[in-house]
Amino acid sequence: MSKPTPLSGFPEFLPDQRFVETEVLATLARTFELHGFAGIETRAVEPLDQLLRKGETSKEVYVLRRLHEEGGGDAGIGLHFDLTVPFARYVLEHAGRLEFPFRRYQIQRAWRGERPQEGRFREFTQADIDIVGRDVLPFHHDVEVTRVMLDALRRLEFLPGLRLQVNNRKLIQGFYAGIGVEGDGVDEVMRIVDKLDKLEPGKVRAMLVEEAGVTDDQADQCLALATIHSSDDEADDGFVARVRALGVDHPLLDEGLDELAALVRGCADLADDRVRIEADLSIARGLDYYTGTVFETRLDGFESLGSICSGGRYDSLASDGRTTYPGVGISLGVSRLLVPLVQRGLVGASRVVPSAVLVALADEESRSASDAIATALRSRDIPCEVAAAPQKFGKQIRYAERRGIPFVWFAGADGGHEVKDIRSGEQVAADPAAWTPPTEDLRPQVTTNEREQ
Repeated sequence: MSKPTPLSGFPEFLPDQRFVETEVLATLARTFELHGFAGIETRAVEPLDQLLRKGETSKEVYVLRRLHEEGGGDAGIGLHFDLTVPFARYVLEHAGRLEFPFRRYQIQRAWRGERPQEGRFREFTQADIDIVGRDVLPFHHDVEVTRVMLDALRRLEFLPGLRLQVNNRKLIQGFYAGIGVEGDGVDEVMRIVDKLDKLEPGKVRAMLVEEAGVTDDQADQCLALATIHSSDDEADDGFVARVRALGVDHPLLDEGLDELAALVRGCADLADDRVRIEADLSIARGLDYYTGTVFETRLDGFESLGSICSGGRYDSLASDGRTTYPGVGISLGVSRLLVPLVQRGLVGASRVVPSAVLVALADEESRSASDAIATALRSRDIPCEVAAAPQKFGKQIRYAERRGIPFVWFAGADGGHEVKDIRSGEQVAADPAAWTPPTEDLRPQVTTNEREQ
């Protein structure tokens, strides 16, 4: 077989990198469950008419077909490109067996046929949480979802700092209506203002006038709103006061501003120097099904990745014509977050194997005795392995060093046992039925390196 050619956009992890990913996934699942969210998994495929409801995704969907199918046509199904579309279908299909409000978390692969670049892949893992109600969903669930994700991010202590940016589409829609922007112009202004993280304000202003058809004064007011960001809702220079100072009145603006202030205030106790929450009034989110709270999250030092954790409130994403299922959710792009960090060596694992102990092998005749030692250790949940070959003990120790295994176990001919910490050189008598390594050595640990300045 010739040397394989790597496929761009389909990241693969080495063992120590995969350990970091599994630690992240386990921490997320454990945190979500602490908050009462039930885990689900949906099928990998959905009908194309569901996946292609929004035309801008039509070129991104991987279509499935059988290789030898007559006619060569597709099977009418494609791989899901996010977890929101399948979740909406899941709620409608299983509504009669779900209790509402339904708290769900979902950690799963998705596939998207876009151009690979840093932080964007064709195969990737997402971690979503949503709360869905039947016909109504009180606003306090917006605060709950935000708190859950903040809690999860805080527990990933080896990550760089993160900034969770929040806004409310009622606020910005009400503001635009209050300055005289009408009809479809409101959505067009939101679409353009949402580009402020990629384009200079002057370019955005020109687009507002040329594409959205607003006046120069209206464009200036839109940009004045979008420049407001603060983590304080009550101070004289906080975002509430700054919005009010713009002198615009509209009932929808008032409702959205009150909700945004309640959200930031309700999450303030979870914020710290590493994981922050702030109101950012430039955030709108491009998808038109968002109706209230919207989220985006930036990773300190990796702003070029864009948002690594996004979502919001949707009041009519799922409906069967009789019942509407409003919800609020947020999705963490696990692959977008982790792949750049592990590829740059900024996070890793303390060893490349789970084994805490290598049981040395004196000769092939003693393999069964070494296996018995390993079995005794494993019965007490101590990961271990038996040496592959009866080499000189010095070579077996060096083998353990290369793999990061901290302890080597030796069985004496007289039935005695000793275990050696190959880092310190200390070697002590030990009983396979009682000895336990220090807690920090039992499993690999996530490690961090100095980040580039």
